[in-house]
Amino acid sequence: MSKSKKSSFHVLAADHTGITVSNLERSLAFWRDVLGFELSHRAHQTGDLAKEITGVAGAELKLAVLKAPGGHKIELLEYLAPPDRKRHIDFRPCDVGSVHVALLVNDLGAVLERIAASGWKAAGKPQTLKSGPNVGKRVIYVRDPDGTTIEFMQQPDKAVDG
Repeated sequence: MSKSKKSSFHVLAADHTGITVSNLERSLAFWRDVLGFELSHRAHQTGDLAKEITGVAGAELKLAVLKAPGGHKIELLEYLAPPDRKRHIDFRPCDVGSVHVALLVNDLGAVLERIAASGWKAAGKPQTLKSGPNVGKRVIYVRDPDGTTIEFMQQPDKAVDG
């Protein structure tokens, strides 16, 4: 008999990306009304359930889950407690702990017009990738009012010149 038996596992899929926000209704309006994600459900977690899931003593949060085209979900979480939580951390994309979600879009220009009207800001200017597996894609980072980064990517134009 072997001394230890290793169990194996396999990641089956990515289910969702969670983003902590300062104002659930404002963020929900952006993801739903500006980007067109579909609201799946809302929840409120408190007590032992919230503490055991998050590892945060005294955690209380409300959340909304939105469905993206393609099956991935975005979970927006607004923590109501504990009182000593940090309300805003100005992460830059280069700071350890900063994360972003990348979304494929069909028209980067149209996306940038809509997000500008909603109060979000592009971090720079759209760029076309010159090498690597995403060569030809146009990409840009956008920051929401909380500083969360979303990368928008547009596939290269497949039209043939001439």
